[in-house]
Amino acid sequence: MEKIKQGLGISRRNLMRGAAAVAGTAALGRAGGALAQSKGKIVVGTWGGDYARLLTKNIEDPILKAAGWEVIQDQAGDPQRRSKMQAERRLPRGTSDVQGLSALNIYQMHALGVTDKIDYSKLKNAKHILPSMKFEAGVGHIYSGKVAVYNANLVKTPPTSYADTLNPKHGSKLAIIDIQYQYTLVAAALAAGGGVTDMDGAKKLLLELRKAGCRIYPTNEAFAQGLAADEFEVGIMWKARTVQWQNKGINVKSVAPTEGTLAYTSGFVIPSNAPNKDGAYAYLDAMLEPSAQEAFAIDMGYNPTVDNANVAPDLNERIGFTPEQIKNLRNMDFGFMTDHDVELKEWWDKEFKA
Repeated sequence: MEKIKQGLGISRRNLMRGAAAVAGTAALGRAGGALAQSKGKIVVGTWGGDYARLLTKNIEDPILKAAGWEVIQDQAGDPQRRSKMQAERRLPRGTSDVQGLSALNIYQMHALGVTDKIDYSKLKNAKHILPSMKFEAGVGHIYSGKVAVYNANLVKTPPTSYADTLNPKHGSKLAIIDIQYQYTLVAAALAAGGGVTDMDGAKKLLLELRKAGCRIYPTNEAFAQGLAADEFEVGIMWKARTVQWQNKGINVKSVAPTEGTLAYTSGFVIPSNAPNKDGAYAYLDAMLEPSAQEAFAIDMGYNPTVDNANVAPDLNERIGFTPEQIKNLRNMDFGFMTDHDVELKEWWDKEFKA
């Protein structure tokens, strides 16, 4: 019993010391001002891997956490995150404040009534957003473009357009990527002289390419392997990917097509039942800061979506587009592609690939 009393005495003394230490720390925190102020929690739905790591490195740690925000990432593939958003739609409070999606999925989620319209008056960086990256229900974070690419080991006269690239004359020296069927169909529509919804012209041209012997690679990675092995000469691909391949020693070059480059945009939306909408807008503004945009250009090879980011000329030459090419960036018709996606995929699988 005496040992127990002694033990309790020691515990009480330690407890008193600990309480004093906590009080001292709190006093220091009050003296430190902003360091002790917490603005709240922001939950970010995002892909994992390098993208999530770079969000932390370039946006969350240096800008948001430094300003007093707590940021928590909810990492998953976009199909899983979109399903979760839909499942939570009727709840008064969802579980995320912002979600990372492609431009097409930004459109689709808003059409389903899952996301808010963006109030651009709440973003101090709104005036710097490129017009093509300013969506009704989302804000573009980074972008690249679907460009003509060619194997510099084999091609002496580079293509200048989608029409030059998606041309039956190339035969088996032209490569197409299966998983990119949506953007390939739209590029083929432009190559055939139509608009972004001219699927009749696109299908006719693609069947001609197939008859001429064009190669079909299942994935972006398989396309890169074929390129490195000199299996083909030309194709279409994201410019950012070609930069990554160049960094790995593949002798590939790219050209912005004269028809206007199809843009691929990764951006963020605000769920309609986001629990912290002030935090959501803080996140959007932080991702648009020049420092964050410049860092993503260096780290990932994608272009800034604002006009006040300073990208070094040598890097911009590799990843970027001229002012005229930026003006000519084209988006697919997201509504059309959403409405016709099932039938287009069925045609691709059963007629084009057959």
